[in-house]
Amino acid sequence: MKETSGLTFLRDQLYTFNDSGNTNEIFEIDKNNGKILKKFKTNFPNKDWEAITNDGESLYIGDFGNNAGSRKDLAIYKTSPFCDNISSVDTDLKFQFNYSEQKDFIVNYLNHDFDAEAMIFLDGNIHLFTKEWASKNISHYIISVQSTENQTISKLESYETGFVVTDASYFEGKLYVVGYTKKAKVYLMVFEENQDGLFFSEPLKKYKLGSALTIGQVEGIAVNKDGIYISNERFVKLIFNAKQSLYFIPFHQLK
Repeated sequence: MKETSGLTFLRDQLYTFNDSGNTNEIFEIDKNNGKILKKFKTNFPNKDWEAITNDGESLYIGDFGNNAGSRKDLAIYKTSPFCDNISSVDTDLKFQFNYSEQKDFIVNYLNHDFDAEAMIFLDGNIHLFTKEWASKNISHYIISVQSTENQTISKLESYETGFVVTDASYFEGKLYVVGYTKKAKVYLMVFEENQDGLFFSEPLKKYKLGSALTIGQVEGIAVNKDGIYISNERFVKLIFNAKQSLYFIPFHQLK
């Protein structure tokens, strides 16, 4: 799991995957030690998988990594590999989308605001959160899973995080996001959902978790009743060689 790029809990089992350049497999891992317990191959290509979430029965894979800002084939895949009572024919679906604000698809590597690596499933929809290289903001979009027609999505809200967001998780009214800066500082931010179903108008907390040079590049987060699980992919630069790791933070340590 050298390039683990997202985490999600489905029925208290923890799932992850490797991102672009790797197989189209999803892995169930032991939440206590990171050991791979199961793996399965999906029917979808892994062009640039960057996020994973679920609706309680099915998994959703975000194939929307867009470092260059030029992709026109952004998609989310739905699959239910471990649900014996659900036919894969009924659940292997593809949801395509594009950003209404994006007019220019010229390659602009790591210098635009139309990348994304984070999503959650909430109130019957996919909520997408951007990785904005230029502005260092996070923006919130909604994608319907009721239609497989290509969707043009519009920004609901934004917040200046000061770092690029690489994953998100929702638990008991709170949105947890992780990411990093160009100087390899790793952060966790916690937002509260308001009565309108938005997140960026409520007070928040921001935690510095360390440096990617020593703890790895943060890429995944999943939260359950026990606390916060974070996965970091391998980070190699100059003399630094941080191995991929799974971390756990109990709620009581967040002050």
